[in-house]
Parts: sequence; structure tokens; C-alpha cells
Amino acid sequence: MENIPVKIDVLKEYLEERFGGPVELIGSDKLGGFDDTIKKLGYGDTFLITFRKDGVDRSVVFSTMRNDKYGHQYMWDRVHVLMFQYYAGRKLSKHAKPLDIGYFTEHGSACSVRDAATYFLLTEKVEGTDYYLDLARLSEEPLANRDLERAKALGEYLADVHKEKKDEPDLYTRKIRDLVGHGECIMGIVDGYPRHYEFCSDDTFCEIEKFCVEWRWKLKQYTSRLCREHGDFHPWNIKFREGTDFSTFDRSRGEYGEAADDVATLSINYLLYSILKYGKLDGPYKKLHDIYMETYLDKTNDHDIFKVIQPFYAFRGLVIASPEWYPDHSEEVRRKLFNFIRNVLSTDRINIDEINRYLE
Repeated sequence: MENIPVKIDVLKEYLEERFGGPVELIGSDKLGGFDDTIKKLGYGDTFLITFRKDGVDRSVVFSTMRNDKYGHQYMWDRVHVLMFQYYAGRKLSKHAKPLDIGYFTEHGSACSVRDAATYFLLTEKVEGTDYYLDLARLSEEPLANRDLERAKALGEYLADVHKEKKDEPDLYTRKIRDLVGHGECIMGIVDGYPRHYEFCSDDTFCEIEKFCVEWRWKLKQYTSRLCREHGDFHPWNIKFREGTDFSTFDRSRGEYGEAADDVATLSINYLLYSILKYGKLDGPYKKLHDIYMETYLDKTNDHDIFKVIQPFYAFRGLVIASPEWYPDHSEEVRRKLFNFIRNVLSTDRINIDEINRYLE
């Protein structure tokens, strides 16, 4: 257990206090490795802790956050994220259950928050297989009916999540402001790129940011769309078990926001995997994308989403085009992703049937 960023005796003492009695630590494994995935970066460190209490083995997930350039430089930045995940994660269906939030000091346990050195989040272990592995598999194997049913289930899930509305215009405005200016969102991700980047010049990044500010003002008229959301609904935050039984985790950036946020986040990953295989949205990925979108639209009848989804596509496009987050993309893939970002931002209404046109 030497990889855990805390003394073993302190961890044992904490688990005994949290679960009410003596425990035997059995083992730990670091989770969230990126060796088998096109994505190579995350915001923190996560460990699977296994312990025995009253003769029964139990596993929990122990998460901390790192100091990084995406708006997490200060301890209170990182505490904010973990506290949100603890409180909001308990309120969303199919979300991994947060069990506790706490901190360790540099010298061991403490009674005062002023002594805290590292905060952590404790979450139930979710069984299943990461959804991105399904998408990776389809680059080599044929599409199965189960794949279609899973894409449909994800569309139905989001439709159910988004049906809860909230009348709080200022909260919607904040969501859009954060989308543009937050360290984890558009401007923060842009700042994570190298200066004078060969696939997108500083002038082009400035143009993208100006487009996004214009969209911030366009979306001010849509405050009635405020709804419950997940906030980070992508294939690395979804685990499937048998059939269409799944769980999600790492709810992020607010309990309420714009439905287009969640819809774009998963949609663009079907597009990404398809570009990597076919150079466009095609084959099994197009079928998954289409059934996911069709299911969501059938359940919500929310065709206005295509008037507001553009900056959310741009945000996620900037993430998946990033050489830090996705270092292995070819030049062609990156150029198509930047074409997509610029083209959707300059389009008043997205035509979901013409996604490939935005890649050119």
C-alpha cells in the first residue's frame, strides 16, 4: 500500500472510525490508469482500498485531487470539487454512492480544518466495465445489438435526468459563464495548450474564445432551459455490467445546467472514435450516435437543443483535441477536430444529420 498518499496506520484508524470497529487492511490498487486508452490525463489520483471487517471483505474508492493548471492550484479549488462530488453525487440516480469526505493532515489525524493538508473523497466501488472499452472494441469487432441497446439506454437516462427543471435564471447564467471562463472549461483548456501550437495558432484560439463569449450572450435568452444534469457524462465516467445495467460517477460542475452539456459530452466521443477509425462519423459509431440522439430527442422533444449546443461541442472538442489529454492523435485527426470546433461555433443551428460537414 505504499502508493497511497497517507500513512497506513492513519488510513486504518480512519476506516475504523468511519465503519465503526476494527478493520484489517488487505490491499490497494491504483485506478484510472491510461495505458489502455486514448485519453492520457485526469484531475486526480484514485485508489481501490480493500479491507476486512467482521469477517467480510469490502472495497471502497479513495480519491484525491492534484494541483494542476486547470483551476486547481489552490487547496480550496480542490476542496470545492470534492465537496461538490460528495453532496451532488448522492442526489443523482445510477451514480456511485459517495460515502464520506474528509482530510488528512501532514502529521496524521486532526480536529481542525485549518490543519488539513489533503482532502479526499470516499465512494462505493462500482462494478462493471468502462464504456470507452466498448467504443474501442468496435474499431476491430462488429457492432452487436447490445451496443445499440446501451446507446439507447444512455439517451433514455439523460432524458430522465434532464426532465427535472429549475426556475433560477441566475444559475443558468452562471453555468454558461463557467463554461466559457472556468479553469476546467473552455478558457482553462485553451490555456493548457502550448503557445504557438502548430495545429491552432494563438490568433485562432483568440478567435475561438471570442466566438464563445458571443455564445455566452446568445444563451442568456435560454435561462428557462435550466435543468438537472450530470455535468461530465463521458465514456470514462460510465460503467456497464450485464446488458444495459450501468452506473455513472464523477458528477461535475453543478447540479443544474444546460441539457446540451451532457448530450454533447457523450455525442462527441462517438464522433472521436469514428474519426480515429474512419476519418468521419461512419460505421458502427454513426449507428450508436444516431440511436443515442434519436432516443434522447424522442423522449424530450427538445429540438431547441441544436440552437444552444455549439459552445458545449466546442468545449469538449478542445478537450479531445488537446495534445496533453490526447497525445497520440494524428495531424489529420487534430485538424478535423479544430475544423469541427470553429464550424459549430459559427453555425446558428446545428444540423445533427450533417455532422461530417463540420469536420471539413
